[in-house]
Amino acid sequence: MMELDERLRPIARRPVDILSPGWIERSHSRGPALDEAGARPEAETLLAELSAAYAQGPEETRTAIRRLFAECRSFAWAALWSRQVAGADDLRQRLILFSMQDQGRDSRDALLTLQGICSEAAAAGVDAAPMLREVAALSSTVNRYGMGSTRDMLLSQCPAQ
Repeated sequence: MMELDERLRPIARRPVDILSPGWIERSHSRGPALDEAGARPEAETLLAELSAAYAQGPEETRTAIRRLFAECRSFAWAALWSRQVAGADDLRQRLILFSMQDQGRDSRDALLTLQGICSEAAAAGVDAAPMLREVAALSSTVNRYGMGSTRDMLLSQCPAQ
């Protein structure tokens, strides 16, 4: 992960002049950082391995993986699955990644990301509630930024029963 973090760092730290006309279009034209760095295959292999360890391992393993994401900030920022949510397996992958990232550097961005994942699941006809509960049980209970823990965020997206 550290090698990928180093490869992604120049992209993650590239200055963005939001006052320059067309900055959004230029930003989107570059595509995802993993693709720009030529790191998608390696990153997705690593994400699959980490996801399996996270889902199957004890709390100590999950804590260590969350710590890796906190330390390798460029990788954590760029880490995205290339597929949209088309089924339960895709949703599970996306939610486990969300849990591993543990809100990243901003809980507001994390919440928007989670809402987007849930919207994709709904559009694909996937019932997200069981998967949200499953991944919530694996997630941190630490309220990092005053907007609730990652577990709380996941559970907040479950429809009321």
